[in-house]
Amino acid sequence: MAFLLRVLLLAIERKSLVLVSLKEHVAISLFACFLIALCGIPLGILIARFRTIAPWVIGITGILYTIPALALFGFMIPVLGIGIRPTLFALFIYGLLPLVRNTYVGITTVDPAIVESARGMGSTEWQLLWYVQIPLALPVIVAGFRTVTVMTISVATIAAFIGAGGLGVLIFRGITSYYTELVVLGSFLVAALAVGVDSVLGLVERKLLRRVQM
Repeated sequence: MAFLLRVLLLAIERKSLVLVSLKEHVAISLFACFLIALCGIPLGILIARFRTIAPWVIGITGILYTIPALALFGFMIPVLGIGIRPTLFALFIYGLLPLVRNTYVGITTVDPAIVESARGMGSTEWQLLWYVQIPLALPVIVAGFRTVTVMTISVATIAAFIGAGGLGVLIFRGITSYYTELVVLGSFLVAALAVGVDSVLGLVERKLLRRVQM
């Protein structure tokens, strides 16, 4: 109990550092998730339309996903330097697989009877995709985005080690100065942010799922 009280007092004492680090972490995560969605969803739709390339795309993104974060940062630093650029690139690489795969699976697993019914009513391929397949696949796509968001918030913590800022700064400073309370404070804030975002997206996912099942 005394330890938790010291953590709370530390948060109050260093609120400026905490707020700056939190804002940086949220900004990095939001921008990375935006880039992932901007590329991942269209790519998932593309391979759902041209299924022969799906194994290649999913395979390549799967290989990139298995590269350890620190190793990927190590590869990128000589090319992109340190700071925000290699961080965003790494987060983008890690986030592609779950979103591409979920978008692909969501569209390709739409009930064939519904697809054929829409075609029988004269829907074009574009209308079929936009008004039937994507709306029905939304819960699966949101589930993939939910995974991506939580993972991005977590991996963005490592950004502090290459000078990109974020809540990882608190953890890194705490480790280097043997300041356990600072490490716990940073870790708690990262976990709270991830859990909070996951809860909100989980609520959105459940509402979409109920709407699709109606």
